[in-house]
Amino acid sequence: MRRRKHKTYLLVIILLLLVLSYLAERNGWNFENPPASDSEVVQLIFPSDEYPETADHIEEAIDKGESKICTIDRGGAEENRKESLKGVPTKKRYDRDEWPMAMCQEGGTGADIAYISPADNRGAGSWVGNQLDQYPDGTRIEFIIK
Repeated sequence: MRRRKHKTYLLVIILLLLVLSYLAERNGWNFENPPASDSEVVQLIFPSDEYPETADHIEEAIDKGESKICTIDRGGAEENRKESLKGVPTKKRYDRDEWPMAMCQEGGTGADIAYISPADNRGAGSWVGNQLDQYPDGTRIEFIIK
């Protein structure tokens, strides 16, 4: 009887671990790099010399009242981009840059939009993506322009 009880407990523990593993993968939980606490903010030094148009846009948007904090929300990026760019026409030889970025929880409707060169915008986006790769959704990032 005791042996059967132990096997049952072991089976329950294995099932719980499988369910937790599934939920972690599905929801993007990252136990190696947990999100910063509500009070903790990771500072990201943004290189204005490499991406001057993007840096100018971020500074101008923040001066207008947009948040300098970006809470990472990769899953919401597509919807935020759709909402922030709604009604903003495209222009030849320009990208529409958003601040807060689409991958920020703060992005979306009401984001500040500026027309900047594709090279600057896409280079900056790639650079930011690489810098933030190590952080899970929910991490709060303060952009500091240098």
